[in-house]
Amino acid sequence: MAEPIRECVSGVVETVVYRNERNDYAVIELTGDDDSMITATGILPYVAEGEEVILYGRWVTHAAYGRQFSVETFEKRLPSDVHAILRYLASGAVRGVGPSTATKIVSRFGEDSFDVIENHPEWLSDIPGISVKKAAAISESFREQTGVRAVMMFCRDFVGAATATRVYKRFGAGAVGKIRENPYCLCDGTLGIGFEKADEIAASLGMDKNAACRLESGLRYVLQYNAMANGHTCLPADKLTASTTALLGVEQDTVLAALDAALNSGKLVSHPAEGFEETPLIFLEEAASAEDYVARKLLLLDRYCATYSHEDVERMIGMVEAEQGIRYAEQQRHAIHAAMTGGVLIVTGGPGTGKTTVVMALLRIFEHLGCQVALAAPTGRAAKRMSEAGGHEARTIHRMLEMERTAEEGELRFNRNERNPLDENVIIIDEASMLDLPLAAGLLRAVQNGTRLILIGDVDQLPSVGMGNVLGDLLDCGVFSTVCLSEIFRQSERSLIVTNAHRINRGEMPRLDETDGDFFFVERNVEEQIALTVAALIETRLPRVYGEEMRDKIQVITPSRKGRAGTEVLNRLLQERINPAEIGKDEIRFRDAAFRIGDRVMQIRNNYEIEWEKNGKQGNGIFNGDIGVIERIEKQSETLWIRYDDRLATYDFSLLEELEHAYAITVHKSQGSEYPVVILPMYACAPPLLTRNLIYTAVTRAREMVVLVGRKDIVARMVENNRHDMRYTCLHHRILKAAKDYENI
Repeated sequence: MAEPIRECVSGVVETVVYRNERNDYAVIELTGDDDSMITATGILPYVAEGEEVILYGRWVTHAAYGRQFSVETFEKRLPSDVHAILRYLASGAVRGVGPSTATKIVSRFGEDSFDVIENHPEWLSDIPGISVKKAAAISESFREQTGVRAVMMFCRDFVGAATATRVYKRFGAGAVGKIRENPYCLCDGTLGIGFEKADEIAASLGMDKNAACRLESGLRYVLQYNAMANGHTCLPADKLTASTTALLGVEQDTVLAALDAALNSGKLVSHPAEGFEETPLIFLEEAASAEDYVARKLLLLDRYCATYSHEDVERMIGMVEAEQGIRYAEQQRHAIHAAMTGGVLIVTGGPGTGKTTVVMALLRIFEHLGCQVALAAPTGRAAKRMSEAGGHEARTIHRMLEMERTAEEGELRFNRNERNPLDENVIIIDEASMLDLPLAAGLLRAVQNGTRLILIGDVDQLPSVGMGNVLGDLLDCGVFSTVCLSEIFRQSERSLIVTNAHRINRGEMPRLDETDGDFFFVERNVEEQIALTVAALIETRLPRVYGEEMRDKIQVITPSRKGRAGTEVLNRLLQERINPAEIGKDEIRFRDAAFRIGDRVMQIRNNYEIEWEKNGKQGNGIFNGDIGVIERIEKQSETLWIRYDDRLATYDFSLLEELEHAYAITVHKSQGSEYPVVILPMYACAPPLLTRNLIYTAVTRAREMVVLVGRKDIVARMVENNRHDMRYTCLHHRILKAAKDYENI
């Protein structure tokens, strides 16, 4: 369907009915040029009563409030006659100016009031009650609005009002000049403007396609895109230049010259590595620095940590065994010894091999020794599971590092770092396979020298979503103590989930013919029937056998978003079956989806500002992969409330773009989580997704039951396909080089 034609309305703002101060969403009423009364909604920063506005957008019909104008972008014109100027200033649009002060300013300066405020603020201090400091603050607030207005007008054909506001806050009063000089300064992760959009702006300004800033930005974009999409921390020079040449539509020699210039300036970094002698690996400077820091800091931690004798460790193990009434297996004892005699330890192993038992033993030992221990994991669900299993509070790594967004530039940063390190001297990280390079670097910057670092993970699961292959590189380099737990314990041997997971990991077909265990296979060879069978299992079949409460325990995990049993198809079908539209049930439509009370939804990006309440206490932050249920929708205030386990989070409607339905999620989104029951569709999706580590990861997400639905040949194909996507990284090379450097000191 064709997009509706963008329309334009203009008039004078009569009333600001509602404003959300966090995101500038507003509802306004204005008198149109034809004297009609218009209700408009959208992101409208700094709009105030008395202003003339030109709004661009589309007419929509709101279910409760009727016909409204939905604003995409807008222009503002400051009022020009004395009465309108007074009304504008008296509305509170300028910080520090209320009705009384507005009257004094307009009485003194009349139609020149705005010029005085912007260009001669010292004149305001002649008015009784306005000090020199207050006059400067009034002028600053007014100029801020002028700057935002200039950016919005300059970029109105390319970005919306919310983005224009972020651009102004990032670059200040000189934003327009900076964009004219180099539009590619907008390619900043905090602004939400991609290379293609910046390239459109550059073209509109008549910038030469061979301009140095365009060539450099193109090189950076290719590296950044491959980091986000494919997990590469770097690219071979020949691949980088070929991709950049195709992207920019210029000669390859031009790109090669631009690459040399970026390398000479230090904005890009070259690193020779084994196997890449003919074409060096090229990094963004920040990625190269992160790899180098991680390598050197890990070696420092490993070499400068207090150790305990074999006899002391055995005595402590015996003490904990007596307390717990158990005896640790040989591999578990080896892991405990390694943790006590080195600074860095990696413990790997599949399900049922006792990783949690090792963590609990180490907790008891370190507590007896008076150590401060921190437990953390990359995701909230993994941290929660760790807390429940170990009886010790675990946090996400982001929370442990006190992540926040800076007010000035909107950038994310960790408050815990080299200047403000963590207090704990033992740090245990679970689900370490999910550690990407930036998070690993942030963690290590906050770890004091002498601290013991223990990484727990399953290297056979999918790698991190973000760039790097941290756990894999640490194992490949062979420098750090590593214990691989392989013995499946008796209580776990009874679980087909555990035994089939290990069969899959060995390249053997799982046992699919059992009917009385915790692992089932429902064969469906007609792919159109797979999604319908999944829906029937959740809607009626499993609840009928196990009780109605079973429905809330089930999580559908599917290999892909696309296809006959991908998340897009399944979420629509499952919402229709499980939570259909009903008279009296509130819902809000966003794009092509309906979000209604009772829907299971997932947060799809980290947002450190979303407010939540837990047992009367306030907090902030909902993270990528968190799953909750919509409890309440209030259309008048454009707000909905989502329950994430024991936290009730507040969303305004502008954040709907950060939500997806979560009746079905992809395997990649399930990483680090655990669910009572997992249903896994087996259908023909994109070949790169039909891999052994993907089905292994999905199966190991289940705690009580797994149900495979679909084609047996797809199961066999995934089990046989042990292909792993190669990630270009140099962390293992840097570790080996740094280790040699330390040996030579």
